[in-house]
Amino acid sequence: MDIERPDQHNQPTPVELAVTERTRHRRLRDQGSTRVADLDAILRAGFVCHLGVVVDGTPMVVPTAYGVDFESRTLFVHGSVASRSIVQAPAATVCVSVTHIDGLVLARSVFEHGVNYRSAMVYAVPRLITGGDELLHGLRVVTEHCAPGQWDYARRPNSRELAATSLLALSLEEASVKVAAGPPDDGDGPDAELGLWAGVVPLRSYFGAPEADPALPVGIAVPDHVAALGDGSPGS
Repeated sequence: MDIERPDQHNQPTPVELAVTERTRHRRLRDQGSTRVADLDAILRAGFVCHLGVVVDGTPMVVPTAYGVDFESRTLFVHGSVASRSIVQAPAATVCVSVTHIDGLVLARSVFEHGVNYRSAMVYAVPRLITGGDELLHGLRVVTEHCAPGQWDYARRPNSRELAATSLLALSLEEASVKVAAGPPDDGDGPDAELGLWAGVVPLRSYFGAPEADPALPVGIAVPDHVAALGDGSPGS
């Protein structure tokens, strides 16, 4: 049985992100972007985020899995009903960040060293989802975002498992995007005369070949959708 997305009155996807005091690019403005397509590309490329939330007066940053329903412009963050960060998050604005590191930028001077990266920060007051069709829909979104095809392959969560699971749902309306790419910036300055090597050391993430559970009975083949994950495609 398929799980349908709960009815929502979706608006057309905007082309540009609205600029707020939280998302305004104050430094390195040339690296900033307000294009929704850039935000979506960064979110599609990953499946682990960091949830920043204040718990009992103390800042807490929690790594967790996420998924995005791009049709409803909703970010789902996975958690447990016992997680203090998940339970307290709906009380105030939180920040969810996703970052991909693409390489080290090694310049001729230490000051000009840097990192090539793609990053997004999403600000929202989240909704806590603990049951009903929306929880099933959100879990499907997270599962399919991490491993496409796995929701229809594996056993669906039962009532006991659902009771122990919660999600945060965040709007993608307010977000900040930055992308840094390219070589060092000191190639045409005085340091170019130093005779030192400079350039970029790329960093790439790849899924490896699937490794079977040692308890797996002989004869159970790797499903096609899992084999596709391990075909050497970039993981971020």
